[in-house]
Amino acid sequence: MASQEKLRLGVNIDHVATVRNARGGAYPDPLRAAKIAEKAGADGITAHLREDRRHISDADIEGLMDVLSVPLNFEMAATEEMQKIALRHKPHAVCIVPEKREERTTEGGLEVAREENKLAHFIAPLREAGSRVSIFIAADQRQIEAANRIGAEVIELHTGAYCDAFSEGRWPEAQAELKKLEEMSTFAHSLGLEVHAGHGLTYDTVSPVAAFPEVRELNIGHFLIGEAIFLGLEPAIAEMRRLMDDARDPV
Repeated sequence: MASQEKLRLGVNIDHVATVRNARGGAYPDPLRAAKIAEKAGADGITAHLREDRRHISDADIEGLMDVLSVPLNFEMAATEEMQKIALRHKPHAVCIVPEKREERTTEGGLEVAREENKLAHFIAPLREAGSRVSIFIAADQRQIEAANRIGAEVIELHTGAYCDAFSEGRWPEAQAELKKLEEMSTFAHSLGLEVHAGHGLTYDTVSPVAAFPEVRELNIGHFLIGEAIFLGLEPAIAEMRRLMDDARDPV
């Protein structure tokens, strides 16, 4: 079993940029949100530069690299354009995610097993440049084994199926998905992979995932940006930080 070390929180600021882009101006500023997140207890900042630039922009990535004192996790599709951008900036981490133009948000994990050779060649230069490579995948043993074979150092398990089942009151399905996440966290850790998790996590769903000792980092965005409308960004993040810490080290 993994040690009960502090669980890291990565705050995804994509949807601060979504609100900004709705009016086409400069406000609210994702860089300001990133600095507030740092102050509130975030251990890292996540930003997804999509091919269609629907939220985060190239200028945002430039700015984040300049102002952050915590690591940047650069989410990206496995395209030549994104690889060039990542190699230019050399962020602390890159997370390879599936991306479809018509989707509202990332709908599932990356299909690694089917694209093993292609992805192995794609991530090699990123690793050589000094970025840690993470692969966003479903809690599926076949995908985890493939991610390990291609040389990824980190996997991020997609928690969306668990969160969706929970929010819709499908309790047996939610429990089954949670069990799968737990088992696959243990399996990935046994292979030497660092395990992260994220997608759809809320105050109501975070604690069981945060309690898995093999999970080292949670990446949470949309819920926190939404909750910030009511609480403010710093208190919203601080409450998530508290719930994660309590789950990790219950009194």
